[in-house]
Amino acid sequence: MTTSTHLQPPGTLERALTRVVDIERTEIASTLWSFAYFFSVLCAYYILRPLRDEMGVTVGPDGLKWLFVIVFLVMLAAVPVFGWVVSRFPRRRIVPVIYGFFIANLAVFWVVFQAGIHGALAAGTFFVWVSVFNLFVVSLFWSLMSDLWRNDQAKRLYGFIAAGGSAGAVSGPLITQGLVRLVGPNTLLIVSALLLGVAIAAALMLRRLFAGIAEGQGEEEPVGRRGLLDGALAVWRSPYLFRIALWILLGNFVGTFFYLEQARIVGAMLTDRTARVELFARVDLVVNTLTILTQVFLTARIMQTFGVGASAAALPASATLGLVALAISPTLTVVVAVLAMERTITFALANPAIKVLYTLVAPEEKYKAQNFNDTVVFRGGDAASAWVLNGLRALGWGFGSIVAVTLPAALAWLGLSAVLGRQHAERAKLHDPSRP
Repeated sequence: MTTSTHLQPPGTLERALTRVVDIERTEIASTLWSFAYFFSVLCAYYILRPLRDEMGVTVGPDGLKWLFVIVFLVMLAAVPVFGWVVSRFPRRRIVPVIYGFFIANLAVFWVVFQAGIHGALAAGTFFVWVSVFNLFVVSLFWSLMSDLWRNDQAKRLYGFIAAGGSAGAVSGPLITQGLVRLVGPNTLLIVSALLLGVAIAAALMLRRLFAGIAEGQGEEEPVGRRGLLDGALAVWRSPYLFRIALWILLGNFVGTFFYLEQARIVGAMLTDRTARVELFARVDLVVNTLTILTQVFLTARIMQTFGVGASAAALPASATLGLVALAISPTLTVVVAVLAMERTITFALANPAIKVLYTLVAPEEKYKAQNFNDTVVFRGGDAASAWVLNGLRALGWGFGSIVAVTLPAALAWLGLSAVLGRQHAERAKLHDPSRP
C-alpha cells in the first residue's frame, strides 16, 4: 500500500514537519489529512460533551445510574448494526455512511431542542446517544487508519496523528465556551455536524491519496461476511485479538480503581466544589500539554526504539508504581501526580501502541473486531469494574485490601503487554521477512 506522490518543492510546513516527525515526503499529505480527520472528530465530540453533561444534570443522579446501563445495552445493539454496514457497503463508503447517519441524528436533536423539548426523556436520549457516538466515531477513525497505514508507518506516524485528536480535545471546549453565549447551545449541534462533515471529506481525501488497495482487497469490496456477530466471534477465536480485549479489560479495572480513589481522596481533601473544579481543570491543562508534546516529539521514537509491546507496557508499569505510591501515601499530591502520569501515558503512548497492533490483522478484523473491542469490551469493562470495586467496598473491604487485589491485575496487565509485543513482532516479520 503506497501513497500518491507529488514531487513539488517542500514548503515551510513540510520542512517543519520533517524536523519533528520521522516522515517520508510522500507521506506528508496523508499524515496531515489524518491529523485533520482526528482533530475534526474529537473536536466535534468535545463540543457535544458539555451539552451531554448538562443533560445529565437534567436527568439527575438517580437517572444517571440507569443511563449508564442503557448506554451499554445500546452499544450491544449497535455493534451488530455496525458490522452489517461494514459488510454491506464498499470500504470507501463506510465512513460517509456512518458519519452521515450521525449528522442526521444531530439534525433531529437540533429540531427537537429548537422546539423547546427539554424534558428528562429528550435529555436522557441525548446523553445516551453522545456516549455511544463518541466511541463509534473514534473507533471508525482508527479502523480506517489501520486499513491504510502499514505497520512500519504506523509506528512512526501514529503519535503525530494522535496529536490531532488531542488538539481537537483542547479546541472543542474552547469553541463551546466561545460560542455558547453568542449562538446558544442548540446551534453547537450544527457546529459539531459541520466538523463531522470535515471528517468525511478528510476520509475521502485519504482514500484518494492512498493507492486504493488495502491488504489486497479493493475499496469497492465490502468487508467480510454479513454476520451480525462477526466482530465478537473474531475476538473470541483469535488469541491475538482476545489478548487485546483482555488488555483493555485489565486496564479498565485498574483505571476504574484510580478513578474511584481519586474521587474519594479529592472529595475528602477539598470540600469546596469550586476548588475541586479548579484542580481538575489544572490537571486537564497539564495532561493535554504533556500529551501533545509527547505525541509529536517522543511517541514514534519510543515505539521504534523499544517496540510496540514496551510502549503499551508503559501504562501498566506506571499504574503499578501508582498503586504502590497510593498504598504508601494516599494523599492529594500523590493522587494528582498519578492521575496526570497515567492519563498522559494513556493518550500519548499506550493508545497509539495498541492501535498499531491492528495494522497486522485482516481487513474484516480491522473494522469489526477492533470496533467490538473499542466499544463493547471497553464500555463493558468500565461498567463491570465499577460494580466489582463498589461491591468490594460494600462488603467492608478497605483501601489496602482493594490494592492487594488490584496490584496483581496490574502486574498481569504488564505481562500481557509483553506477550502482545512478542506476537506483534512475529506478525510483523511474517508480513515482511526482510525485517529482523
